[in-house]
Amino acid sequence: MPTSAKPATVKSTPISPASLASKPTVVFLDIATIPSHIKIPNLTFEHQWKAFDFTSPEQVVERIAGADIVITNKVKLTADVLAQAPNVKLIAVSATGTNNVDLDYCRENSIVVTNVQGYGTRSVPEHVIAMMFALKRNLVGYHQDIAAGVWQKDKQFCFFTHPITDVAGSTLGIIGSGSLGQAVGVLAKALGMKVVFAERKGVSPCRLGYMAFEKVIETADVLTLHCPLTAETENLIAMPELQAMKSSAILINAGRGGLVNEAELVEALKIQQIAGAGCDVFTQEPADESNPLIANMGLPNLLLTPHVAWGSDSSIQALCNILMDNIEKFQQGVEQNRVV
Repeated sequence: MPTSAKPATVKSTPISPASLASKPTVVFLDIATIPSHIKIPNLTFEHQWKAFDFTSPEQVVERIAGADIVITNKVKLTADVLAQAPNVKLIAVSATGTNNVDLDYCRENSIVVTNVQGYGTRSVPEHVIAMMFALKRNLVGYHQDIAAGVWQKDKQFCFFTHPITDVAGSTLGIIGSGSLGQAVGVLAKALGMKVVFAERKGVSPCRLGYMAFEKVIETADVLTLHCPLTAETENLIAMPELQAMKSSAILINAGRGGLVNEAELVEALKIQQIAGAGCDVFTQEPADESNPLIANMGLPNLLLTPHVAWGSDSSIQALCNILMDNIEKFQQGVEQNRVV
């Protein structure tokens, strides 16, 4: 397993063997979320395997009706759906976020839920840093200018239609101090940046090593988001926060789409309230033209990628290794990476 993968959290609490099917049915609802060239390890115990590229909401009940173990990346497993699948004993989420699973229902009905952590601690930080360089140096804007013939008409060996700012010496504000936020901070420091971590919004006094949320918003040259999406963090960054940021600052969201009010972010970019934004995540995925970011992706100070920050080959392989090991450990009666 790649060294970037976080060691699995293992707790030797036996699960009753009587609760485990001798030949369980394992259903992967959206296996196409794993690129075809990545090898998914085989399970070593006897089982029945069913895999579907994608599963629509209307197909979920039928496909998990006889399942003992369900693997999902983004397919939603609500209480209504799970109530019609009485055999399900394990939901193995092939991601870190578990907001697509009704955890309360699982807790009340003794369904174990596991997730995968730490697999993207190389890939996500590198993606964030790449976006930061692209936005600080306005690579998208200059690319668009050349495509539009601006350089050719200017008759000069170079031209300056967009500001170009250095990364070294600037301040990176990080919201979310988990493994990904910490890894971004390590890379940023190596580039000569000052790194500050934000305390939770509205929390006072600050913990040791943290700066007040409002102060980070005001002072950061680059603000990057790595916190989970919860009721408390939804629309964490909206117009009040965007107005408090420096006009020269950029925002990067490789966390969760709902952390940012997308319509207000677009407005802030249009009026140059902030200098730029990079988004790898969206409130609804896949996003379409109804999403404000997609509808305005021609803006020179907006950089979009389709939720691929986590997706280097090494990270996806690590994810698959941990995912299948979670299932193996469950079948052995050992707790590992349990959310519920």
